[in-house]
Amino acid sequence: MNIEKVDVKMVSKLTQDPHRTREGEREKVLEVAIGREVRAFRRQQEITVAELAQITGLSIGMLSKIENGNTSPSLTTLQLLANALSVPLTSFFRRFEESRQAVHTKSGEGVAIDREGTRANHQYNLLGHIGSNASGVMVEPYLITLTAESDVFPAFQHGGIETIYMLEGAVDYRHGEDVYSLKSGDTLFFDADAPHGPEKLVQLPARYLSIISYPQNA
Repeated sequence: MNIEKVDVKMVSKLTQDPHRTREGEREKVLEVAIGREVRAFRRQQEITVAELAQITGLSIGMLSKIENGNTSPSLTTLQLLANALSVPLTSFFRRFEESRQAVHTKSGEGVAIDREGTRANHQYNLLGHIGSNASGVMVEPYLITLTAESDVFPAFQHGGIETIYMLEGAVDYRHGEDVYSLKSGDTLFFDADAPHGPEKLVQLPARYLSIISYPQNA
């Protein structure tokens, strides 16, 4: 009788409780988040791993595991670290508890908005927006469409950094004293404080992504 060999790992994976798997994944994410915070506070205070080990009584190996997210430290251990680093115990969990957002905009569903360029018949579609976030940076992605009805307007000015990626068509795009010939696949990355905008519409229709980033408190 032929008895087929059973892949034990495969059976284990198939019979694994999905709920327990999700709990394990969440725990692992928490371990990594705690480790990242411990390392950040230690480096901020210019303390070496060896020095932190001496202060807390923990081994260098254990501290390395904690900082790399390879172990789940007890509350007692976290309290030792918090005291040694002079930070609240809850500070190790702050990034883990912060909400993270995502915006999915389907094709053709970008929100048409009024910006300075609309007076020149430049069509702006906002592709997504996230308000206050942990990064401290605001990002506004636009899909801009230029047609035969669009006027040139090379004098936009606003704060932040802007990236343009040409999807189709061609334009001569001014930034300050320079003019760049942009065609499909070209990218222009620049300081948006300088006057900028399409100076000549070479091939229409023209479409490009415009991604503007700036500090939240700007």
